[in-house]
Amino acid sequence: MVAPKQQGSKMSDFTKGDYLNFEAPVKELENQIKGLREASSRPELDIGDEIEKLQKKVDALIKDIYGQLTQWEKVQLARHPKRLHTVDYIDALISDFHEIHGDRYFSDDASIITGFGKFGRKKVAVIGIEKGRKTKEKIARNFGMPNPEGYRKAMRVMELAGRFGIPIITFIDTPGAYPGLGAEERGQASAIANNLVDMFAIKSPIVAVVIGEGGSGGALGIAIADKVLMMEYSIYSVISPESCASILWADPKHAETAANGLKLDANKALELEVIDKIIPEPSGGAHRDPDKAVAIVKKYIDQALKEIMEVETSELLENRFRKFRKIGNNTITIVQ
Repeated sequence: MVAPKQQGSKMSDFTKGDYLNFEAPVKELENQIKGLREASSRPELDIGDEIEKLQKKVDALIKDIYGQLTQWEKVQLARHPKRLHTVDYIDALISDFHEIHGDRYFSDDASIITGFGKFGRKKVAVIGIEKGRKTKEKIARNFGMPNPEGYRKAMRVMELAGRFGIPIITFIDTPGAYPGLGAEERGQASAIANNLVDMFAIKSPIVAVVIGEGGSGGALGIAIADKVLMMEYSIYSVISPESCASILWADPKHAETAANGLKLDANKALELEVIDKIIPEPSGGAHRDPDKAVAIVKKYIDQALKEIMEVETSELLENRFRKFRKIGNNTITIVQ
């Protein structure tokens, strides 16, 4: 069954609101700028120079703050309420998108969006995890925590793309797969495990992009790719900080401590060769300049596709296997 293109938030809906705690100094200065701009509408006042000076202070402050973020602050950024979601990237980057529903076993899973469209002139398959933005959307999308039918739906689309050699783009943004009883009863673990195995055999170029949270097997279930890209202020980890804190200290309130220990940011993922490239974000994060963020993501996806589409299928599959097989070699540290 095919549905029309999913409609997401418009770029114009994103503002500089919803400041995080560590952005308080930026909020104060930008509120001053806002007040001056309102006052500057009066013809007898000429305060353009003052506004320009304050804006330079804001730019310098953002650069300073974002240059020394803690791991926990990066977690907050990855979860920013105004951060672009999968639907936003599909709307901006994929034309003529037709969504495909259902796994042909149990039902549809709205937390995973799948379908076909065009990236530029290229026909592509698109798979992305969507959290939802407003309360009703979050509930409908299960807060971006896929059920097993979501992973089976994703594999259904990937296998179809593989038959025709259609490139695959996946967008990852999930705290992890849904751990509920129903999901376990319907084979959550095996659904993810099957995806991990089967993606190594998909005869199509695959590019995966971590756009927000990349949580555990829930993320990896659609991330076995020839090129894995990660946005600068996204996170990628074997477990969420809250879940890690619940296991280690029986208290999710220790999430910040867990995050700082997990080293789940893009720089560490690149160092460990878990990802191939970091996608830089606009100053202050993707949410502050969504249009620029989309343009950068488009550029990096396009580059990745050009690199892998030139590779013979047999070599592509071999490289994909070796890429993941070598992760962890010579990087294991024993903690005393």
